[in-house]
Amino acid sequence: MDAPVSFRVTDGKEGARFLVIVAPRASKTALAGIHDGALKVRLAAPPVDGAANEELAGFISRLLGLAKSSVSIVAGQTSKRKTVEARGLKSAEAEKKIQSALAQIEGKKGK
Repeated sequence: MDAPVSFRVTDGKEGARFLVIVAPRASKTALAGIHDGALKVRLAAPPVDGAANEELAGFISRLLGLAKSSVSIVAGQTSKRKTVEARGLKSAEAEKKIQSALAQIEGKKGK
């Protein structure tokens, strides 16, 4: 088994913050693991007119069990590397939910 990959969730001004790397124009929107210290998310939406950012906010909100309005991109609006904030959620709780989702995709890879 590989060594644990470093991924950090911190407490920001209004909630949990973490880095996300997006891969737009994927066949479907899905969690893709950890890459370069950030959560990697494949997005079906293209990076045009904010469509990928909207798709990312919706995906992260579902992943964390929050309203879409509680998730915002606080840095990297036009970059593949973004800082996402989940308002009203502590870093420990967000990290637990993300690690659970990562464990599920790791389980699917092993099948």
